Amino acid sequence: MDLDQLHTFLEIVRLKSFSKAAETCFRTQPAISAQIRQLEQELNTTLFDRLGTRIALTAAGRIFAEYAEQILDLRRRAQDAINELERVPRGALMIAANEATCMYVLPGVFAEFNTRFPNVQLLLERLYGAKVVQAVLENQADFGFTQLPVQERKLQAVKIHTDQILCILPPGHPLADKEAIACQDLVGHPLLLPKTGNTRAKLNAWFELVEDLLHISMELDSTELMKRFVMAGLGIAFVAESHCREEVQTGRLAGRPLAPEPLIRQVGMIYRKDKALSRAALGFIDVVLEQSAQGALGAAQDQKRSAGRR
Repeated sequence: MDLDQLHTFLEIVRLKSFSKAAETCFRTQPAISAQIRQLEQELNTTLFDRLGTRIALTAAGRIFAEYAEQILDLRRRAQDAINELERVPRGALMIAANEATCMYVLPGVFAEFNTRFPNVQLLLERLYGAKVVQAVLENQADFGFTQLPVQERKLQAVKIHTDQILCILPPGHPLADKEAIACQDLVGHPLLLPKTGNTRAKLNAWFELVEDLLHISMELDSTELMKRFVMAGLGIAFVAESHCREEVQTGRLAGRPLAPEPLIRQVGMIYRKDKALSRAALGFIDVVLEQSAQGALGAAQDQKRSAGRR
C-alpha cells in the first residue's frame, strides 16, 4: 500500500467513477483498476460494489475511506510542518566546547545567531579536547569547537580563530618585568597547568629542556580558576590571550608571550561531513564564518566591556 494508491482510491470515491478518476490522476482506466485490485488484495476485502455502470463503496470501503483521508491529511500536515521549518527554523542545536571558548570566543556568534534565528535554541555542552571531537563524531553534538588539528576523516574542520598562549603572572611578580618568558625562567616557581588538552601538550613540549626541574603546584581544568589563583598569588599559569585580555588591560594580571617563539593556538569549528544540515545549522555556520572573517571572534565581549566602562 502506498500513498498514490490511497489518492487514486479517494479520487474514485469523490468522483464515483473509475474513468473520471483516471483523467484526474493522469492514468489510463486499466491502470486505475489495477491499483484498486492490488489494494483490495492487500486488504483482503472488496472496496467497491460494481452495479452495472455505477459503483458504490462496500462497508469495508467506507471504513477504509475514513482512514485513507486521515493518512493523506497527516501526510499533508507533515509536509506543511517541514515547509514551515524551512521558512521559520525551529528546534535546537547542540554545541560542544570548553567553558573559556564559550565565554571569550563565541559570545558574538551566539548573539548574532539568536538575532537571526530567534526560534532556535542553542544548547551548550561543556566538554574538553578529545571529548568535543567524540561528541560530534557520535552525533551527540551538532557542532564542536576545539583546538586544531583534528584528524578525524568523518569531520569537517574549519579554522575560525587564532591567538597565542600567554604566561600570566601577578602584576608585581619578578618575571613580570620581562618582555617574554623562556622556559628556564620558570624553574623554581610554582606552576598552575591545565590537566589535559592541546595546550598542555604544547606546554609539555615547550618545557622539555627543564621538565625535571619544574614545580607543578596544581593541575586545573578551568581557565577562570587559573586566573583567580594567579591573582591570589598561588602560582604562574598559561592561558590564551583572548581569555585574559580584560584582566591584562585592567592591570589585574601581567601577560607575557613565550620565548623564543610565541606559542600559537588555532581554534576550529567541527561538524560531521555526512550529516544533513538543517537551515538553522547552515545559518550557524554562516554566522561563525562571517564573525571569523570580520575578526570579531574573541573581541565582542571586550568591546562591550570597554564600552560599559566608558
